[in-house]
Formats: sequence, structure tokens, C-alpha cells
Amino acid sequence: MDMELRHLRALVAIVETGSFTDAAIELGVSQAAVSRTLGSLERILGVRLLHRTSRSLSPTTAGVQVLARARQLLAEADDLVREAVTGHTRLRIGHAWSSLGRHTPEFLRRWAAGHPGVELRLVRTNTATAGLAEGACDLAVVRSEPGDRRFASTVVGHERRYCALAADDPWARRRSVRLHEVQGRTVLIDRRSGSTTAGLWPDGARPEIEYIQDVDDWLAAIASGSRVGITAESTVTQYRRHGIVFRPLRDADPVPVRVLWSRPDPHPATGAAVALLTELYAAAADRTPVSSAAPRCRPSS
Repeated sequence: MDMELRHLRALVAIVETGSFTDAAIELGVSQAAVSRTLGSLERILGVRLLHRTSRSLSPTTAGVQVLARARQLLAEADDLVREAVTGHTRLRIGHAWSSLGRHTPEFLRRWAAGHPGVELRLVRTNTATAGLAEGACDLAVVRSEPGDRRFASTVVGHERRYCALAADDPWARRRSVRLHEVQGRTVLIDRRSGSTTAGLWPDGARPEIEYIQDVDDWLAAIASGSRVGITAESTVTQYRRHGIVFRPLRDADPVPVRVLWSRPDPHPATGAAVALLTELYAAAADRTPVSSAAPRCRPSS
């Protein structure tokens, strides 16, 4: 016999109400049915779950462990049913490195105020689609070209590029770094999800490049002083680390910030999320001085 959710619900109800009689009332079944269901669960698992006397009952050692997992599984099952019945009550936004950068707190606050029925969760997955292809999220914020026709996308904004340096690097004393200067350094690139590629430099003027797997590896190598990194402005906000400084990179195109979603089956809240992100990035661009303003966002698909 396979274990079913009804077995777990019976166990939880018995323990939480303190008796088979009260558990039966809560579950809307007979006391005999509750007893049979618990017995079935114990036979399936091959262990006794409750110490029972005429006056009291308590979980066994195995029962305590099963009870904890049962509550977790029942909560997840209830959540699944709630989403299926009421529509999408949760929006998972994937990101590979730095979420929404400096816009993250404001986005979370405004989303909670404007969409109280849709819980927002940020999920970090270091892949080219920030977890969308893996099913880890409903929308993904990326700063590279995904090149996957299964997903639709739009550009919600742009971010300035920065050069990441060790705090004791000679360039750390400067206000900015020019792109052509970097060709004399070794640049770290995350080939899976990073916003920088060798194509940022013209042929014949490219720096030495080394590849890493994750932002933590990237930061550790830069802090050692032997490498530099090129990244979007969002990384500056999200990863302030001792021993690392960021300087604006001049003469480099800004990084487009894209939102991806499933082309055949988008989450119902996709339009609202894209609109809010576009608004936040546009407002930030309007506040940027003209001399260093990034291009305004342009939709694409």
C-alpha cells in the first residue's frame, strides 16, 4: 500500500487534537476510520508512531520525525492546491547574480502594496535563464542574451558597466576606468550568466580572459589583486564586499536588463511585473545626470 496524504493528515490531527475522537471530528470521519488510517500508516512505514494508553497518547521517536515531515508535506500540498484553484498566488522571479540591483527593495515594497494576493519570491539560480529553463521560477531577470526561442523577453532598463578591483589596486584611487585600458589586465568572466563577454572588446584588443563559475568565486579572485571584473551596476549594489571596489567603466555600452517568461504559458502577473520594473528603471534614468545617462529601456521580443 502506498502512503497517501490522508495518512499524514490523520497522524497530524491525532497529535494536535490529543485524541482519536477529536481527530475524527476535525477530519469529518468516524473514530474507527481514524484508527484504521493510523494503523495503515504504521504498517506502511514499519514503525510505531504513537504511544497509546487509555488516558494519553504521545509520538514515539520515529513518530516525532514522521510528524515533522508530515506537516511540511501537507503544507506544500495545500499550497499546490491553492495555487491550482485560485490561479497563480505566487510569483517567483529568478536571477543569476544580483536580482534587481538598487531597485530590489522598492520593487518588493511596491509589489506587496499593489498585489497583496500574489506573493513575490526572489530565486537565485546561476544559469543562462536564471532558473526559468529549469522550472525554478516564473519570470527571470537576466543581463545577457538568452537565445532560447522557448522564452519571450523584453528590455526593462539599462545599467552602467563597472570595473571591479581589489581595494589596493592602483586603479582603485581613480574615479573611473576606460575600456581600452582593461585589455592589459586579466578579466574574470562567468560564461554561463555573466553580463560580460569577450565581444565587449574589438578583435585584436581583447584582454586575457579566465572563466569562473559563480559570483562568490569572481569576488574572491578579484580581491586577491591578480584579476579584475567587468559587471553591471546591479552587482555594485548587491555585492558590497571588504577588499573590493567598483569604478565606472567609461566608453562601454550599458548592460540591457531583460525579463524572460515562458512564451506559451506566461504567469498571469507577468505584465504587472514588467510594467513595474520598467517604471522603476525609467524613473532612475530620469534622475541620472545627462552626462552619464544610460539609454532608456526599449521593449524587444
